[in-house]
Amino acid sequence: MINKKVNNISEALKGIKNNMTLMLGGFGFSGIPENAIAELVTLGVSGLTCISNNAGVDDFGLLLQQKQIKKMVSSYVGENDEFGRQMLSGELEVELIPQGTLAERCRAAQAGFPAVYTPAGYGTEVAQGKETREFNGKMYVLEHAFKADFSFVKAWKGDEAGNLIFKGTARNFNPNMCGAAKITVAEVEELVSLGTLDPNQIHIPGIFVQRIFQGDTYEKRIEQRTVRVKD
Repeated sequence: MINKKVNNISEALKGIKNNMTLMLGGFGFSGIPENAIAELVTLGVSGLTCISNNAGVDDFGLLLQQKQIKKMVSSYVGENDEFGRQMLSGELEVELIPQGTLAERCRAAQAGFPAVYTPAGYGTEVAQGKETREFNGKMYVLEHAFKADFSFVKAWKGDEAGNLIFKGTARNFNPNMCGAAKITVAEVEELVSLGTLDPNQIHIPGIFVQRIFQGDTYEKRIEQRTVRVKD
């Protein structure tokens, strides 16, 4: 098998340039490629188009804070006041997409499909300017697959061939983004040697990953903390 392991974060992000389109995995605070995002901030690349379900929260949206993002393609942005400020002021271009459509456009890119038909958004602003078609008496909207330069994902465990295992909610978008860009970079909490992972437990095979590395410590924040005082 081809060894996909890279020695450090700098090697993992080799080739990143201004004005690229990036996919960033994660769902809320679960499965965020934190090390890759931190390195993007350090590199200072700008004019980025970022495809991600969320846009972070007020103190955990580093690329937005540094104004490195030109366009944000997301489905949920309600936790980030800075996002709202930049959008309303015209500093940030925004494309809001139904969550299922976002996932399917990633999956279409992963599978090599140029586009998919979906009923989501038909008859609304989402469908304006897009091709529509009737199938079995129901109307659908044509949505094109994403085209991205890099995809950054975070998995719980992986091996040196790029095989990945995700945990819990981190499976919502990370798997769909693997192989959906020209280069997929996976960061994992634990990187193991070849032959260690049970093949029956692997969620994404290494063929969808070009680079893999073990990340540093992760914050693992709680997005909405709810507490109850006992009587």
